[in-house]
Amino acid sequence: METDVASSTSLETIEAWAAAYVLAPDIAYKLAPPKPPATFETVPAPRPEIRPGRGASFNVSDHAHKSSGRSALRSPIARARLIHTFLHHELQAAELMAWAILAFPSAPERLKRGLLGVLFDEVRHMNLYAELLRERGYEPGGFEVRDWFWERVPQAPSIESFLATMGLGFEGANLDHAPSFAERFRAAGDERAAEVEERIGQEEVPHVRFALTWFLELSPLVRDGVPLFDAFASSLPAPLSPMLMRGKAICRPMRARAGLTDDFVERLVTFGG
Repeated sequence: METDVASSTSLETIEAWAAAYVLAPDIAYKLAPPKPPATFETVPAPRPEIRPGRGASFNVSDHAHKSSGRSALRSPIARARLIHTFLHHELQAAELMAWAILAFPSAPERLKRGLLGVLFDEVRHMNLYAELLRERGYEPGGFEVRDWFWERVPQAPSIESFLATMGLGFEGANLDHAPSFAERFRAAGDERAAEVEERIGQEEVPHVRFALTWFLELSPLVRDGVPLFDAFASSLPAPLSPMLMRGKAICRPMRARAGLTDDFVERLVTFGG
């Protein structure tokens, strides 16, 4: 069985659980992982090299399928494909929270427990998308996927860089993307998908606030007085830049709720322009 990667591994620590989650090759395990243990390893070793399991239930491609325009989303299969893409984004986010626990074991314990909490939010979001797919006659794994975030985020050399990249960056961008895609689903007559997308977007707000809080506390650049946006941009691993971490339309109210200042948002809007 593909899920034997977890059952054959001792899951007595949070690190062992996190490794089992990342390595599990089965979508079913990713959607419904076991309850994690309560304690961390006493002397954990960094494991930044760990990469996700991808078994037969994944159809991994090197190229993204682009069919998210307004006219394209009139097609039920195009909407299902997009929902599947969003599910895979949430999966990668969940896996990367586990990866960060393993890659940066010296991070504060409260931060690592927070990452675990975010992971389970992402799992819940995955299941919301899986439910949408099943309502439409499709299953997770029914469309090809690309591990776009795994190709980039593990280049982060520190926990501060991870928080900037994943939390302030990509999850921050989702505060823009979610309302936009909700509107597109609604324009295509898919109110159910629009409501799910809006709900998930709202639930990303605390994730961005969590990343911001810890970035402000841990970033040596911030401690040295570097403005937040400059510290954020400098913490992104090359070749990533803030240009990738925003939507075409910036959702200022949601970013404000996440704690991002007007100055930060304005500089994000004008970056590279």
